Amino acid sequence: MAMSVGASDDDMMVDMNTTPLIDVMLVLLIMFIITIPVQTHAVKMNMPVNSNAAPPPKPPEIIRIDVDFDGTIGWNGILVPDRNDLEARLSQVAAQPDQPEVHLRPNKLVSYKVVAMVMASAQRLGVTKIGLVGNEQFLN
Repeated sequence: MAMSVGASDDDMMVDMNTTPLIDVMLVLLIMFIITIPVQTHAVKMNMPVNSNAAPPPKPPEIIRIDVDFDGTIGWNGILVPDRNDLEARLSQVAAQPDQPEVHLRPNKLVSYKVVAMVMASAQRLGVTKIGLVGNEQFLN
């Protein structure tokens, strides 16, 4: 009687050899790790630089123009009687070398025509620093 140690000729090997597959996968994994750039977790910010410059000499002057719901115009709390007086005041502002800031605060109920008239007069006369304030009343 003979003893059979190995596989017989009739039996086929059906198991796949996974060793070369694992070797190729490990090589690819190492290649990916090497080629991926290292990410830096830093936030780049422009920080203020300590300068020896003098602070601004004074805060800017602010002129407040209020337009009430009925179209009356106020200049820093003083009633402006007509358009000519408003334009005279705006001309004085425009003639200054360092113009003050003009804050235009219209009422929610005023017609656009009155506010547009004030803005057009300021632009025509050369007022450059004008802005609308109190816009939070128009959110509702």
